[in-house]
Amino acid sequence: MSEYNIILKPVYSCPASISDVPKGVKLPEGWMLSWHQAETLKAIRNPDVDVISNTAMTGDGKTLGGYLDILQVYSPILGLYPTNELARDQEMQVRGYIDLFQPEHEPRVHRLSGQELEIYAEQENLKKGAALETRVGQTEILLTNPDIFHYLHRGAYLLPNDSPDKLWGRIDKRFNVIVFDEFHVFQAPQIASVINTMLLIRRTNRRKKFLFLSATPNPQLVERLKLAGFRCYEIDPLKENKYKFPDTAIEYQQVKAQSWRQVSREISLHFVRLEPTSKASETWLKKNSELILTHLQHSGKGAIILNSIAAVKRLTDFFDNFLKPYGFQVSENTGLSGKKIKEESLEADLVLGTSTIDVGVDFKINFLFFESADAGNFIQRLGRLGRHDGYERDGQHITFSDCTAYALAPNFLIDKLFKSDSPALKSGEVYERPFFHEQIRENYRKINNFEGYYFKWGVVQSMRLVRQLGHPNVKQQYESSQEVFKNDCELVFSTDKKKVNLKCVFVRSKEWEKEWQELSGTDKGNPILEEAASFRGTSPLLCGIYDTTEPNEVDRFKTYDLPGILSNLEIEPMRGTEFERLRCAIATGGALPIAERTNTPIPKGRFKYCLGFMKLLGYREERLDWKFTYPGDLQAIANAWKVQVLLGIQVWQPGNYWISDINKQLKKQALVSYVVPLRVDEVRGRLQLPMHFEIYPISDQFSVHDATPPYCIAFGQSALLLDTLAGWLKSEGIYVV
Repeated sequence: MSEYNIILKPVYSCPASISDVPKGVKLPEGWMLSWHQAETLKAIRNPDVDVISNTAMTGDGKTLGGYLDILQVYSPILGLYPTNELARDQEMQVRGYIDLFQPEHEPRVHRLSGQELEIYAEQENLKKGAALETRVGQTEILLTNPDIFHYLHRGAYLLPNDSPDKLWGRIDKRFNVIVFDEFHVFQAPQIASVINTMLLIRRTNRRKKFLFLSATPNPQLVERLKLAGFRCYEIDPLKENKYKFPDTAIEYQQVKAQSWRQVSREISLHFVRLEPTSKASETWLKKNSELILTHLQHSGKGAIILNSIAAVKRLTDFFDNFLKPYGFQVSENTGLSGKKIKEESLEADLVLGTSTIDVGVDFKINFLFFESADAGNFIQRLGRLGRHDGYERDGQHITFSDCTAYALAPNFLIDKLFKSDSPALKSGEVYERPFFHEQIRENYRKINNFEGYYFKWGVVQSMRLVRQLGHPNVKQQYESSQEVFKNDCELVFSTDKKKVNLKCVFVRSKEWEKEWQELSGTDKGNPILEEAASFRGTSPLLCGIYDTTEPNEVDRFKTYDLPGILSNLEIEPMRGTEFERLRCAIATGGALPIAERTNTPIPKGRFKYCLGFMKLLGYREERLDWKFTYPGDLQAIANAWKVQVLLGIQVWQPGNYWISDINKQLKKQALVSYVVPLRVDEVRGRLQLPMHFEIYPISDQFSVHDATPPYCIAFGQSALLLDTLAGWLKSEGIYVV
């Protein structure tokens, strides 16, 4: 089953001494803070600190450190989470802290996603901006996502005649602390957005505290903030020797006697050596289903985390059928899972999920099977295990006997770790967590960090914000702020070789606008500028899905990207009118029995820009072949080595009878694109692209019959990221800024 295995020592965190805890802090009876939690509170209250970075290990209570101040005094806080699932998990934790600490000022807690904002606005008959402002005014602890934070400061929720600062000028003033949790999951576009927004807040508002919580921090962020003059303070318990890793009886007695708190239990880690093929993990899990049953029968509770939604969906059905006769409950948590299923999934005996649950979500499990895409992903997913000593079932506490993980790893990683001339690890040995993490980072595949994005595209966001401060309604108020903010941005996003000039960026944006007008025949719009100013991208290939496999009818209305549909889904086309009729009926409860009617509507804006609509019938066992096509000659476009807006792109897939309807819409779609005159596999390998980087094969009129298209294409934000790496491809592997 597993040729290689190691033991990871447990982790204990240093308690705060009496002198470490600020005076006046009230803790629940018998409660003791960790050293890093006390340090976080002191930094939040230190007027000489602007940015705090807490890199405590996964499971060591970074959240409590961030929210400790508002549990003591009235100090409104904004928490920003990269996934809605993590925000939901953190809401439960924060409410639990409030119940435990019983602050006299009784802070109100609200969670707000984009969908929840739209629902609230529709229910209250408000515009989104008014709904956002109302919700903010009703809370002292707001848990939302960086997307809303981004678009709030870009004027997305304003009416045409509103002043640019109408919302952020008021909302920024409300919160004293802004928390960014698990921020390492973001790439350069999101990091650039946050830097720009922090600079804007600093120059237009009173000083705030910015707190970044991540066990695997991004060094690019802190380095650039320091360039801008932010006073940064790092809290690193590992560097300060605030962790212990006991593995003898004497060492255990010492940490307990000194009240060190256990962060993670001992883990038995098995490496399963697999070929790096798409279904290797899925096949292995099915063959070893008895192993999972054995863990469950020994009072276990577990999780399987994979890279593919389709694989999770197929395996959920498999394990549900396999384990049901034994009385075990199986659930799923993916980007295509309904809200109700997601909320209930972590209570199951076995939960299967993707990245929706590997970022910060608190599991009560004692066995884990997981894939990974890179070093950070490996460490993040392994960190879900060992955080608890048991769980509650039917009013009883079930204690875990041990913790076991199975890394479903590609053969090249295991060979490097265990079989090289100087192997980093030896099977059967015992290791401390930091040493092991370092070996994973050194030996796993490296992925590109797109550092060139800041200089080339991060400054486009800066330019938009600078011009926003020059709006006639606010120009006089922010005249001095505008110039200082511009200088900050030019400093932060310059490189050693080139200095940013925002006037030049504006000139470039006008060139994009002119090119678009010539292509489209309109005198409005600038697709490249809008893409660069977005947070996670504009998602030009989304389709509306009516998911017939979803048991909860109100959760059947979803969106999914066209490439994923073409590759993995069994679908049946729908007319947009039929989709909308069903959505309206379910939203009002009209299509449901009275006992099942819900007050949760389905926001109509979510499906406004969908390419098409379809019923999801199931998930394919094998990925289907398909490619994009272009009606003209791609050679000149590819040889231009630049981001361009293309019209006329379509999809080819053999045997697909419904694709013509999608192509009618797709060929009219203006797609921000980057075309490379190389095959997809070659570009992926040479540029060290992340596993889920959105780049696809495309052929033109001269290569339409080629088995392997000679070109590849990226859209939207992926096109901008690819643009920053063009130098690697043009200069035979030598990157020139």
